[in-house]
Order: sequence, then structure tokens, then C-alpha cells
Amino acid sequence: MVSHAQPSPSEKPTTRRTLVEIVREKLRTQIESGRYPTGQRLPSEAQMTQEFEVSRTVIREAVASLRADGLVEPRQGAGVFVLEPTAQVKPPFQNIDLDRISSMIELLELRTAVEVEAAGLAATRRSPAQEEEIIRCMHDVQSAATAGTPTMEADFALHLTIARATNNPRFSEFLSMIGTNLIPRKALAETDAEPVAPEYLDVIQAEHEEIVNAILNGDEEAARTAMRSHLKSSQTRYRALLRAGNTRSA
Repeated sequence: MVSHAQPSPSEKPTTRRTLVEIVREKLRTQIESGRYPTGQRLPSEAQMTQEFEVSRTVIREAVASLRADGLVEPRQGAGVFVLEPTAQVKPPFQNIDLDRISSMIELLELRTAVEVEAAGLAATRRSPAQEEEIIRCMHDVQSAATAGTPTMEADFALHLTIARATNNPRFSEFLSMIGTNLIPRKALAETDAEPVAPEYLDVIQAEHEEIVNAILNGDEEAARTAMRSHLKSSQTRYRALLRAGNTRSA
């Protein structure tokens, strides 16, 4: 049983909140331990006030909290019943092994399905301000490559800016959910300290320019084609590494 501190009209809200939390966790434990299995009705408010030695208000708030968590369901005239536990849904893209080239290929295939359409929409929907931002991001990638510094962040920013230029927030939300993982550069270097080959970055930048130019020209199909070619080329490069027996990146 919990403390005999019985809530009263003069009781401080913080004290009642503490009692609500105690009762809620005790009820949760009872449900999870099987004392009240799925489909069973919880004791009445009167019974629980006696068991936990708290007021009906505390019981109601504790039950409301469990209801919000999907553990119980009040049924009019019948009481409060325990619900079937719901499976915890894991956030997407949490089991990606970034050291495996096969994972990079999986991401590239998924990106192709999304970003090809994003490029086409950006070509028809972008604003002048978004055009300016796309150009700036493309130059940032080139500046990083010229300086010999990592280009992943700038590359991701370019793709994210194109997604935003669709003016459909779901595209940018999708890319943001994956994050910079969608720009897998490490598989192309032998060690963390070794920079990506300049020749590779030149190819990437040429592909970026083709995508950007198509978007700026408002050519929807050319933008789709350029983005598809860019992402397919990346898949081809990673599959070549697989064929060469390099199944893990540095």
C-alpha cells in the first residue's frame, strides 16, 4: 500500500500529483505482471481507493493516464478494462549498418523512389528564393571538395534544399529522418583519414550541376532524369565495390 497521506481539499497539487504517479505505476505494474490480464475489468473506484488509500480524484487521474498510454479503456456502465498491449513501433532507419555497402545500396534504392519525384516537383514549384538556395548549396559542395574537406554535410544540404523546393514538406521530412546517412562517402575511402578521390567528387559535382540546371530551367522531366541518373550511378559504384569483394567500408 502507498502512504496513508489522504488527499484533502487543502492538499497541495504537487502532493496529489505524486500520489497519482504512485498509483499509476502500481496499476501499470499489476497489469504488466498479469494480475489484471487483457480483457479483465479493473477494480471499481471505491475498491481502488481502499487498496491505495487515496481519493477518487487520484484514482481517476491515474486511470486517465493509463488510458492515454493505451493500457486501459473505460466502458460506459461497465467499468475500466485492460487492453491488448500494443507492439512498440521502432523508429525507421534505426537498424542500418552504415559500415556495410549493401545498406548503402538499400538506402540509394529508397532515395531513388523519393528524390526523382522531388526533383521533378522542384522544377515546377520552386520559388526564386529557393533557386538561390539551391545554387548556394551546390557551390558549397564544390567549395568543400576544392578545399579537400568532407562534402557530406554540404551534399546532404543540397538534396534537402531540392526536397524543400517541392513545397511539399513531406519530402524534406523524409530526407531529414534519414539524415546525412543518405550521403555515404566512407565506403569509398580506405580509412577515416583518407579523403574521397577528387575524380569521384568531380563526377558527383557534374551530376549535381545537371540536376540543378534542369530544375532552374523548369524542365520537370530532365530534372527527374538527372536525379535518377545520379542515384543510379551511385548504386552502380557501390555494386562495383561489392563485386570487388569489399563488403565493408572503412
